[in-house]
Amino acid sequence: MTRRRKQQHKSPSVIIIGTGFGGIGMAIQLQKAGIRDITLLEKAGAVGGTWRDNTYPGAACDVQSHLYSYSFEPKHDWTRKFGTQPEILDYIESCVRKHNLEPLIRFNQTVESAEFDEQTNQWQITTGAGDTFRSDVLITATGQLNRPAMPDIPGLEDFGGESFHSARWNHDINLEGKRVAVIGTGASAIQFVPEITAKAAHLDLYQRSAAWVLPKPDKTFTPLEQTLFAKLPLWDRLYRGMIYLKNEVRALAFTRFSGLLEFFANRARNEARRWVTDPDKLAELIPEYRIGCKRILISNDWYRAVNEPHVNLITGGITRFDETGVVSETGEHRPADVIIFGTGFRATEFLSPIHITGRNGVSLNEAWANGSKAFKGITVSGFPNLFMLYGPNTNLAHNSILYMLESQFRYVLSALRALSRYPGQAMDVREDRQSRYSQVVQRGLDGSVWEAGCTSWYLDEHGRNTVNWPGFTFSYRFATRFVDTADYQFLKPRSENV
Repeated sequence: MTRRRKQQHKSPSVIIIGTGFGGIGMAIQLQKAGIRDITLLEKAGAVGGTWRDNTYPGAACDVQSHLYSYSFEPKHDWTRKFGTQPEILDYIESCVRKHNLEPLIRFNQTVESAEFDEQTNQWQITTGAGDTFRSDVLITATGQLNRPAMPDIPGLEDFGGESFHSARWNHDINLEGKRVAVIGTGASAIQFVPEITAKAAHLDLYQRSAAWVLPKPDKTFTPLEQTLFAKLPLWDRLYRGMIYLKNEVRALAFTRFSGLLEFFANRARNEARRWVTDPDKLAELIPEYRIGCKRILISNDWYRAVNEPHVNLITGGITRFDETGVVSETGEHRPADVIIFGTGFRATEFLSPIHITGRNGVSLNEAWANGSKAFKGITVSGFPNLFMLYGPNTNLAHNSILYMLESQFRYVLSALRALSRYPGQAMDVREDRQSRYSQVVQRGLDGSVWEAGCTSWYLDEHGRNTVNWPGFTFSYRFATRFVDTADYQFLKPRSENV
Protein backbone atom coordinates (compact mmCIF):
# COMPACT_ATOMS: atom_id res chain seq x y z
CA MET A 1 0.00 0.00 0.00
CA THR A 2 2.83 2.38 0.88
CA ARG A 3 4.56 1.63 -2.44
CA ARG A 4 1.35 2.35 -4.35
CA ARG A 5 0.87 5.70 -2.63
CA LYS A 6 4.43 6.68 -3.47
CA GLN A 7 3.89 5.69 -7.07
CA GLN A 8 0.69 7.73 -7.24
CA HIS A 9 2.60 10.84 -6.22
CA LYS A 10 5.68 10.32 -8.36
CA SER A 11 7.13 13.61 -9.55
CA PRO A 12 7.39 13.94 -13.34
CA SER A 13 10.72 14.39 -15.07
CA VAL A 14 11.28 17.91 -16.39
CA ILE A 15 13.35 19.44 -19.17
CA ILE A 16 13.78 23.22 -19.29
CA ILE A 17 14.98 24.98 -22.43
CA GLY A 18 17.01 28.10 -21.60
CA THR A 19 19.05 29.36 -18.66
CA GLY A 20 18.06 33.01 -18.44
CA PHE A 21 15.94 34.40 -15.62
CA GLY A 22 13.02 32.14 -16.56
CA GLY A 23 14.89 28.85 -16.74
CA ILE A 24 17.09 29.40 -13.69
CA GLY A 25 14.22 30.64 -11.51
CA MET A 26 12.01 27.74 -12.58
CA ALA A 27 14.75 25.22 -11.76
CA ILE A 28 15.23 26.73 -8.29
CA GLN A 29 11.52 26.51 -7.56
CA LEU A 30 11.33 22.93 -8.84
CA GLN A 31 14.15 21.96 -6.51
CA LYS A 32 12.44 23.64 -3.58
CA ALA A 33 9.31 21.64 -4.42
CA GLY A 34 11.29 18.42 -4.13
CA ILE A 35 11.51 17.66 -7.85
CA ARG A 36 14.92 16.21 -8.65
CA ASP A 37 14.72 14.90 -12.22
CA ILE A 38 15.52 18.22 -13.90
CA THR A 39 17.60 18.91 -17.00
CA LEU A 40 18.30 22.35 -18.44
CA LEU A 41 19.29 22.60 -22.09
CA GLU A 42 21.29 25.68 -23.03
CA LYS A 43 22.29 26.57 -26.60
CA ALA A 44 25.34 28.57 -25.46
CA GLY A 45 28.31 27.69 -23.30
CA ALA A 46 27.19 29.75 -20.32
CA VAL A 47 24.04 30.81 -18.48
CA GLY A 48 22.41 34.24 -18.56
CA GLY A 49 20.13 34.44 -21.58
CA THR A 50 19.78 37.97 -22.92
CA TRP A 51 22.17 39.25 -20.24
CA ARG A 52 24.84 36.89 -21.50
CA ASP A 53 24.28 37.82 -25.14
CA ASN A 54 23.92 41.61 -24.91
CA THR A 55 27.36 42.83 -23.89
CA TYR A 56 27.31 46.04 -25.91
CA PRO A 57 28.73 49.19 -24.25
CA GLY A 58 26.23 50.75 -21.84
CA ALA A 59 23.98 47.68 -21.63
CA ALA A 60 21.69 48.05 -18.62
CA CYS A 61 18.16 47.38 -17.42
CA ASP A 62 15.32 49.89 -17.47
CA VAL A 63 13.62 48.25 -14.45
CA GLN A 64 14.98 48.99 -10.98
CA SER A 65 17.52 46.47 -9.68
CA HIS A 66 15.66 45.47 -6.52
CA LEU A 67 12.59 44.57 -8.58
CA TYR A 68 14.51 43.06 -11.48
CA SER A 69 15.61 40.14 -9.32
CA TYR A 70 13.90 37.15 -7.73
CA SER A 71 11.82 37.87 -4.65
CA PHE A 72 13.16 34.60 -3.21
CA GLU A 73 16.79 35.58 -3.87
CA PRO A 74 17.21 39.23 -2.84
CA LYS A 75 20.50 40.96 -3.59
CA HIS A 76 21.31 43.69 -1.10
CA ASP A 77 24.49 45.10 -2.63
CA TRP A 78 23.29 46.38 -5.99
CA THR A 79 25.68 49.17 -6.94
CA ARG A 80 23.08 51.15 -8.90
CA LYS A 81 19.35 51.77 -8.87
CA PHE A 82 19.22 50.37 -12.42
CA GLY A 83 21.47 47.35 -12.84
CA THR A 84 24.10 47.10 -15.55
CA GLN A 85 24.62 44.03 -17.73
CA PRO A 86 27.74 42.73 -15.93
CA GLU A 87 26.08 42.99 -12.52
CA ILE A 88 22.83 41.37 -13.65
CA LEU A 89 24.72 38.52 -15.30
CA ASP A 90 26.77 38.06 -12.13
CA TYR A 91 23.52 37.87 -10.14
CA ILE A 92 22.16 35.07 -12.38
CA GLU A 93 25.47 33.19 -12.13
CA SER A 94 25.44 33.56 -8.33
CA CYS A 95 21.97 31.99 -8.20
CA VAL A 96 23.27 29.04 -10.24
CA ARG A 97 26.18 28.57 -7.84
CA LYS A 98 24.11 28.93 -4.68
CA HIS A 99 21.58 26.31 -5.78
CA ASN A 100 24.16 24.03 -7.42
CA LEU A 101 22.35 24.04 -10.75
CA GLU A 102 25.35 23.61 -13.02
CA PRO A 103 25.32 19.78 -12.83
CA LEU A 104 21.76 19.94 -14.23
CA ILE A 105 22.72 22.06 -17.25
CA ARG A 106 23.72 20.64 -20.61
CA PHE A 107 25.57 23.41 -22.43
CA ASN A 108 25.95 23.85 -26.19
CA GLN A 109 22.70 22.01 -26.79
CA THR A 110 20.64 23.98 -29.31
CA VAL A 111 17.16 22.48 -29.31
CA GLU A 112 16.03 21.86 -32.88
CA SER A 113 12.82 19.91 -32.31
CA ALA A 114 10.47 18.68 -29.61
CA GLU A 115 7.83 16.06 -30.34
CA PHE A 116 5.10 14.78 -28.05
CA ASP A 117 4.93 10.98 -28.07
CA GLU A 118 1.30 10.02 -27.54
CA GLN A 119 2.27 6.38 -26.93
CA THR A 120 4.24 7.25 -23.80
CA ASN A 121 3.01 10.78 -22.99
CA GLN A 122 6.59 12.02 -23.07
CA TRP A 123 8.37 14.75 -24.95
CA GLN A 124 11.28 13.79 -27.16
CA ILE A 125 13.75 16.63 -27.64
CA THR A 126 16.45 16.61 -30.31
CA THR A 127 19.39 19.01 -30.32
CA GLY A 128 21.80 20.24 -32.94
CA ALA A 129 24.56 18.25 -31.25
CA GLY A 130 22.70 15.09 -32.28
CA ASP A 131 21.56 14.23 -28.76
CA THR A 132 18.05 13.10 -27.81
CA PHE A 133 16.37 13.72 -24.47
CA ARG A 134 13.03 12.49 -23.11
CA SER A 135 10.93 13.92 -20.29
CA ASP A 136 7.40 13.92 -18.95
CA VAL A 137 7.24 17.71 -18.92
CA LEU A 138 8.78 20.31 -21.22
CA ILE A 139 9.18 23.89 -20.01
CA THR A 140 10.36 26.54 -22.45
CA ALA A 141 12.24 29.53 -21.08
CA THR A 142 13.68 30.89 -24.31
CA GLY A 143 12.46 34.46 -23.74
CA GLN A 144 11.21 36.93 -26.32
CA LEU A 145 14.45 38.85 -26.89
CA ASN A 146 16.84 36.07 -27.89
CA ARG A 147 16.79 36.14 -31.72
CA PRO A 148 18.30 39.28 -33.27
CA ALA A 149 16.27 40.81 -36.09
CA MET A 150 18.22 41.80 -39.18
CA PRO A 151 16.65 44.12 -41.74
CA ASP A 152 16.03 42.74 -45.22
CA ILE A 153 18.40 45.09 -47.01
CA PRO A 154 20.48 43.75 -49.91
CA GLY A 155 24.22 44.03 -50.30
CA LEU A 156 25.53 43.43 -46.79
CA GLU A 157 27.60 40.49 -48.05
CA ASP A 158 29.36 42.95 -50.39
CA PHE A 159 30.34 45.34 -47.60
CA GLY A 160 34.10 45.37 -47.18
CA GLY A 161 34.15 46.61 -43.60
CA GLU A 162 33.00 45.04 -40.35
CA SER A 163 29.35 44.56 -39.40
CA PHE A 164 27.52 43.03 -36.45
CA HIS A 165 24.26 43.17 -34.48
CA SER A 166 24.31 44.87 -31.09
CA ALA A 167 23.23 41.59 -29.44
CA ARG A 168 26.36 39.96 -30.86
CA TRP A 169 28.76 42.82 -30.18
CA ASN A 170 32.23 42.34 -31.64
CA HIS A 171 34.57 43.60 -28.93
CA ASP A 172 37.61 42.90 -31.10
CA ILE A 173 36.76 45.83 -33.36
CA ASN A 174 38.28 49.15 -32.31
CA LEU A 175 35.91 51.97 -33.23
CA GLU A 176 38.49 54.65 -32.51
CA GLY A 177 38.66 57.05 -35.44
CA LYS A 178 36.28 54.97 -37.56
CA ARG A 179 33.32 55.97 -39.68
CA VAL A 180 30.45 54.13 -38.04
CA ALA A 181 26.92 53.56 -39.35
CA VAL A 182 24.31 52.59 -36.76
CA ILE A 183 21.10 51.12 -38.17
CA GLY A 184 18.17 51.60 -35.80
CA THR A 185 17.40 53.78 -32.79
CA GLY A 186 15.64 51.36 -30.45
CA ALA A 187 16.32 50.39 -26.85
CA SER A 188 19.82 49.01 -27.48
CA ALA A 189 20.99 51.91 -29.66
CA ILE A 190 19.76 54.38 -27.04
CA GLN A 191 22.29 52.80 -24.69
CA PHE A 192 25.31 52.06 -26.87
CA VAL A 193 25.35 55.12 -29.15
CA PRO A 194 26.33 57.52 -26.34
CA GLU A 195 29.12 55.10 -25.39
CA ILE A 196 30.70 54.99 -28.86
CA THR A 197 30.11 58.59 -29.95
CA ALA A 198 33.37 59.85 -28.45
CA LYS A 199 35.36 57.10 -30.18
CA ALA A 200 33.97 57.33 -33.68
CA ALA A 201 35.39 59.97 -35.99
CA HIS A 202 32.05 60.11 -37.76
CA LEU A 203 28.75 58.47 -36.87
CA ASP A 204 25.73 58.11 -39.16
CA LEU A 205 22.59 57.24 -37.23
CA TYR A 206 19.83 55.76 -39.39
CA GLN A 207 16.46 56.26 -37.75
CA ARG A 208 13.25 54.70 -39.08
CA SER A 209 11.06 56.29 -36.41
CA ALA A 210 11.93 58.38 -33.39
CA ALA A 211 11.59 57.05 -29.84
CA TRP A 212 10.08 58.72 -26.81
CA VAL A 213 13.04 59.07 -24.43
CA LEU A 214 12.67 60.09 -20.79
CA PRO A 215 15.44 60.92 -18.29
CA LYS A 216 16.68 57.89 -16.39
CA PRO A 217 16.29 58.39 -12.61
CA ASP A 218 19.45 56.40 -11.91
CA LYS A 219 21.86 56.72 -9.00
CA THR A 220 24.55 54.77 -7.19
CA PHE A 221 23.79 53.15 -3.85
CA THR A 222 26.07 54.22 -1.02
CA PRO A 223 27.75 51.64 1.25
CA LEU A 224 25.36 52.77 4.01
CA GLU A 225 22.31 52.07 1.85
CA GLN A 226 23.66 48.64 0.92
CA THR A 227 24.29 47.87 4.60
CA LEU A 228 20.74 48.90 5.53
CA PHE A 229 19.30 46.66 2.81
CA ALA A 230 21.35 43.74 4.17
CA LYS A 231 20.84 44.35 7.90
CA LEU A 232 17.18 45.34 7.70
CA PRO A 233 15.44 42.81 5.44
CA LEU A 234 12.11 44.46 6.16
CA TRP A 235 13.43 47.73 4.72
CA ASP A 236 14.70 45.88 1.66
CA ARG A 237 11.24 44.34 1.12
CA LEU A 238 9.52 47.66 1.74
CA TYR A 239 11.80 49.41 -0.76
CA ARG A 240 11.06 46.74 -3.35
CA GLY A 241 7.34 47.03 -2.61
CA MET A 242 7.38 50.79 -3.09
CA ILE A 243 9.06 50.40 -6.47
CA TYR A 244 6.50 47.80 -7.48
CA LEU A 245 3.52 49.97 -6.52
CA LYS A 246 4.93 53.04 -8.23
CA ASN A 247 5.51 51.09 -11.45
CA GLU A 248 2.16 49.29 -11.23
CA VAL A 249 0.15 52.51 -11.25
CA ARG A 250 1.45 53.16 -14.75
CA ALA A 251 -0.66 50.28 -16.09
CA LEU A 252 -3.67 52.60 -15.96
CA ALA A 253 -2.01 55.00 -18.37
CA PHE A 254 -1.09 52.29 -20.88
CA THR A 255 -4.40 50.44 -20.84
CA ARG A 256 -7.24 52.83 -20.01
CA PHE A 257 -6.21 56.43 -19.50
CA SER A 258 -3.56 57.04 -22.14
CA GLY A 259 -4.08 60.79 -21.83
CA LEU A 260 -2.07 60.57 -18.60
CA LEU A 261 0.97 59.75 -20.69
CA GLU A 262 0.94 63.23 -22.20
CA PHE A 263 2.66 64.46 -19.05
CA PHE A 264 5.60 62.19 -19.89
CA ALA A 265 5.49 63.23 -23.56
CA ASN A 266 5.97 66.86 -22.54
CA ARG A 267 8.81 65.84 -20.29
CA ALA A 268 10.50 64.01 -23.17
CA ARG A 269 10.03 67.01 -25.48
CA ASN A 270 11.55 69.32 -22.89
CA GLU A 271 14.51 66.97 -22.43
CA ALA A 272 15.13 66.96 -26.18
CA ARG A 273 14.91 70.75 -26.38
CA ARG A 274 17.29 71.06 -23.46
CA TRP A 275 20.13 69.17 -25.14
CA VAL A 276 19.60 69.29 -28.90
CA THR A 277 20.62 72.62 -30.41
CA ASP A 278 20.35 71.58 -34.08
CA PRO A 279 16.74 72.42 -35.09
CA ASP A 280 16.70 69.82 -37.89
CA LYS A 281 17.78 67.06 -35.53
CA LEU A 282 15.34 68.22 -32.89
CA ALA A 283 12.43 68.03 -35.30
CA GLU A 284 13.32 64.46 -36.24
CA LEU A 285 13.91 63.28 -32.66
CA ILE A 286 10.40 64.05 -31.38
CA PRO A 287 7.97 61.29 -32.42
CA GLU A 288 4.66 61.96 -34.12
CA TYR A 289 2.94 58.85 -32.75
CA ARG A 290 1.28 58.73 -29.35
CA ILE A 291 3.66 58.11 -26.47
CA GLY A 292 3.45 54.54 -25.18
CA CYS A 293 2.39 53.05 -28.51
CA LYS A 294 5.97 51.84 -28.80
CA ARG A 295 8.33 51.10 -25.95
CA ILE A 296 9.20 54.20 -23.89
CA LEU A 297 12.95 54.45 -23.39
CA ILE A 298 15.03 56.05 -20.64
CA SER A 299 18.45 57.67 -20.99
CA ASN A 300 20.37 60.63 -19.62
CA ASP A 301 22.83 60.97 -22.49
CA TRP A 302 20.99 60.03 -25.70
CA TYR A 303 20.06 63.56 -26.77
CA ARG A 304 23.49 64.92 -25.91
CA ALA A 305 25.11 62.21 -28.03
CA VAL A 306 22.90 62.84 -31.06
CA ASN A 307 23.57 66.56 -30.77
CA GLU A 308 27.31 66.06 -31.34
CA PRO A 309 28.41 67.73 -34.60
CA HIS A 310 30.04 64.56 -35.97
CA VAL A 311 26.78 62.60 -35.53
CA ASN A 312 24.41 62.69 -38.50
CA LEU A 313 20.76 61.74 -38.00
CA ILE A 314 19.39 60.19 -41.20
CA THR A 315 15.67 59.47 -41.38
CA GLY A 316 15.31 58.32 -44.98
CA GLY A 317 15.25 54.62 -45.80
CA ILE A 318 18.19 52.50 -46.88
CA THR A 319 18.19 51.02 -50.39
CA ARG A 320 21.26 48.81 -50.11
CA PHE A 321 24.75 48.33 -48.80
CA ASP A 322 27.77 48.25 -51.06
CA GLU A 323 31.49 47.62 -50.71
CA THR A 324 32.21 50.89 -48.92
CA GLY A 325 29.05 51.97 -47.16
CA VAL A 326 25.33 52.66 -47.22
CA VAL A 327 23.13 53.86 -50.06
CA SER A 328 19.97 55.73 -49.07
CA GLU A 329 16.61 55.94 -50.85
CA THR A 330 17.68 59.28 -52.34
CA GLY A 331 20.68 57.59 -53.97
CA GLU A 332 23.15 59.26 -51.61
CA HIS A 333 26.13 57.10 -50.73
CA ARG A 334 27.58 57.46 -47.24
CA PRO A 335 30.91 55.70 -46.55
CA ALA A 336 31.33 53.51 -43.47
CA ASP A 337 34.08 51.41 -41.93
CA VAL A 338 31.79 49.62 -39.47
CA ILE A 339 28.04 48.93 -39.58
CA ILE A 340 26.24 48.19 -36.30
CA PHE A 341 22.67 46.92 -36.33
CA GLY A 342 20.54 48.07 -33.42
CA THR A 343 17.45 46.57 -35.01
CA GLY A 344 16.01 44.67 -32.08
CA PHE A 345 14.66 41.16 -31.89
CA ARG A 346 12.09 38.85 -33.46
CA ALA A 347 9.93 39.09 -30.37
CA THR A 348 6.63 37.78 -31.74
CA GLU A 349 8.14 34.54 -33.10
CA PHE A 350 7.73 32.59 -29.87
CA LEU A 351 9.89 29.45 -29.60
CA SER A 352 11.19 29.80 -33.17
CA PRO A 353 13.20 28.23 -34.71
CA ILE A 354 12.42 25.13 -32.60
CA HIS A 355 10.06 22.78 -34.45
CA ILE A 356 7.48 21.68 -31.86
CA THR A 357 4.99 18.94 -32.65
CA GLY A 358 2.03 18.12 -30.42
CA ARG A 359 -0.90 15.75 -30.60
CA ASN A 360 -1.93 14.23 -33.93
CA GLY A 361 1.26 15.50 -35.55
CA VAL A 362 0.17 19.14 -35.46
CA SER A 363 3.07 21.61 -35.28
CA LEU A 364 3.02 24.73 -33.15
CA ASN A 365 3.46 26.81 -36.32
CA GLU A 366 0.25 25.27 -37.67
CA ALA A 367 -1.60 25.84 -34.42
CA TRP A 368 -0.47 29.46 -34.46
CA ALA A 369 -1.06 30.11 -38.16
CA ASN A 370 -3.41 32.98 -37.27
CA GLY A 371 -1.33 34.32 -34.41
CA SER A 372 0.28 33.13 -31.18
CA LYS A 373 -2.00 32.44 -28.23
CA ALA A 374 -1.73 30.45 -25.04
CA PHE A 375 -3.92 29.85 -22.01
CA LYS A 376 -2.69 32.31 -19.39
CA GLY A 377 0.34 32.72 -21.64
CA ILE A 378 1.60 29.32 -20.45
CA THR A 379 -0.16 26.32 -22.06
CA VAL A 380 -1.32 25.64 -25.63
CA SER A 381 -4.17 23.32 -26.57
CA GLY A 382 -2.93 20.23 -28.40
CA PHE A 383 0.49 20.35 -26.71
CA PRO A 384 0.16 18.39 -23.45
CA ASN A 385 2.63 18.92 -20.63
CA LEU A 386 4.22 21.85 -22.47
CA PHE A 387 4.57 24.95 -20.31
CA MET A 388 5.84 28.25 -21.65
CA LEU A 389 7.50 30.94 -19.55
CA TYR A 390 7.18 34.49 -20.91
CA GLY A 391 4.73 33.28 -23.53
CA PRO A 392 2.15 35.22 -25.56
CA ASN A 393 0.66 38.30 -23.91
CA THR A 394 2.79 38.19 -20.77
CA ASN A 395 5.21 41.01 -21.60
CA LEU A 396 4.97 44.32 -19.70
CA ALA A 397 5.46 47.97 -20.51
CA HIS A 398 5.14 49.20 -16.95
CA ASN A 399 6.69 46.77 -14.48
CA SER A 400 9.16 43.91 -13.99
CA ILE A 401 8.87 40.76 -16.08
CA LEU A 402 10.33 38.83 -13.17
CA TYR A 403 7.09 39.38 -11.26
CA MET A 404 5.24 37.76 -14.17
CA LEU A 405 7.76 34.91 -14.31
CA GLU A 406 7.32 34.17 -10.63
CA SER A 407 3.56 33.98 -11.18
CA GLN A 408 4.21 31.46 -13.94
CA PHE A 409 6.58 29.46 -11.72
CA ARG A 410 3.79 29.02 -9.22
CA TYR A 411 1.27 28.01 -11.88
CA VAL A 412 3.63 25.40 -13.36
CA LEU A 413 4.34 23.95 -9.91
CA SER A 414 0.60 23.67 -9.32
CA ALA A 415 0.28 21.82 -12.64
CA LEU A 416 3.07 19.40 -11.71
CA ARG A 417 1.37 18.66 -8.39
CA ALA A 418 -1.77 17.80 -10.34
CA LEU A 419 0.23 15.55 -12.68
CA SER A 420 1.88 13.75 -9.77
CA ARG A 421 -1.57 12.55 -8.71
CA TYR A 422 -2.03 10.90 -12.11
CA PRO A 423 1.28 9.16 -12.92
CA GLY A 424 1.89 8.72 -16.61
CA GLN A 425 -0.94 10.98 -17.68
CA ALA A 426 -0.57 14.27 -19.54
CA MET A 427 -2.62 17.44 -19.16
CA ASP A 428 -3.82 19.33 -22.21
CA VAL A 429 -5.63 22.64 -21.91
CA ARG A 430 -9.11 22.56 -23.41
CA GLU A 431 -9.50 24.47 -26.65
CA ASP A 432 -12.67 26.26 -25.49
CA ARG A 433 -10.92 27.51 -22.33
CA GLN A 434 -7.96 28.73 -24.35
CA SER A 435 -10.16 30.50 -26.92
CA ARG A 436 -12.25 32.17 -24.23
CA TYR A 437 -9.14 33.33 -22.40
CA SER A 438 -7.58 34.69 -25.61
CA GLN A 439 -10.74 36.64 -26.38
CA VAL A 440 -10.70 38.20 -22.93
CA VAL A 441 -7.06 39.24 -23.36
CA GLN A 442 -7.67 40.78 -26.78
CA ARG A 443 -10.72 42.66 -25.48
CA GLY A 444 -8.52 43.96 -22.68
CA LEU A 445 -6.11 45.32 -25.27
CA ASP A 446 -8.88 47.23 -27.06
CA GLY A 447 -8.50 50.90 -26.32
CA SER A 448 -4.97 50.51 -24.98
CA VAL A 449 -2.24 52.87 -26.14
CA TRP A 450 -0.64 49.98 -28.08
CA GLU A 451 -3.66 50.11 -30.40
CA ALA A 452 -2.95 53.74 -31.31
CA GLY A 453 -1.86 52.94 -34.85
CA CYS A 454 1.92 52.82 -34.75
CA THR A 455 4.03 49.89 -35.94
CA SER A 456 5.86 48.20 -33.09
CA TRP A 457 7.41 44.88 -32.10
CA TYR A 458 4.34 44.29 -29.94
CA LEU A 459 2.34 43.48 -33.08
CA ASP A 460 2.66 40.32 -35.16
CA GLU A 461 2.37 40.06 -38.94
CA HIS A 462 -1.42 40.11 -38.62
CA GLY A 463 -1.35 43.38 -36.65
CA ARG A 464 -2.42 41.52 -33.51
CA ASN A 465 -0.83 42.29 -30.16
CA THR A 466 0.49 38.90 -29.07
CA VAL A 467 3.11 40.29 -26.70
CA ASN A 468 1.70 42.53 -23.96
CA TRP A 469 -0.41 41.83 -20.90
CA PRO A 470 -3.38 44.25 -20.84
CA GLY A 471 -3.60 45.06 -17.16
CA PHE A 472 -2.13 44.95 -13.69
CA THR A 473 0.47 42.34 -12.82
CA PHE A 474 -1.33 41.49 -9.59
CA SER A 475 -4.41 40.54 -11.61
CA TYR A 476 -2.23 38.14 -13.61
CA ARG A 477 -0.84 36.71 -10.38
CA PHE A 478 -4.36 36.16 -9.09
CA ALA A 479 -5.34 34.44 -12.34
CA THR A 480 -2.34 32.08 -12.12
CA ARG A 481 -2.46 31.39 -8.39
CA PHE A 482 -3.27 27.71 -9.00
CA VAL A 483 -4.23 25.32 -11.78
CA ASP A 484 -7.93 24.62 -12.15
CA THR A 485 -7.91 21.04 -13.45
CA ALA A 486 -11.33 21.68 -15.03
CA ASP A 487 -9.46 23.76 -17.63
CA TYR A 488 -7.58 20.63 -18.73
CA GLN A 489 -8.21 17.15 -19.98
CA PHE A 490 -5.98 14.42 -18.60
CA LEU A 491 -4.78 11.90 -21.16
CA LYS A 492 -3.56 8.36 -20.60
CA PRO A 493 -0.73 7.19 -22.86
CA ARG A 494 -2.00 5.36 -25.91
CA SER A 495 0.11 2.36 -24.98
CA GLU A 496 -2.22 1.79 -22.01
CA ASN A 497 -5.29 1.87 -24.26
CA VAL A 498 -4.10 -0.92 -26.52
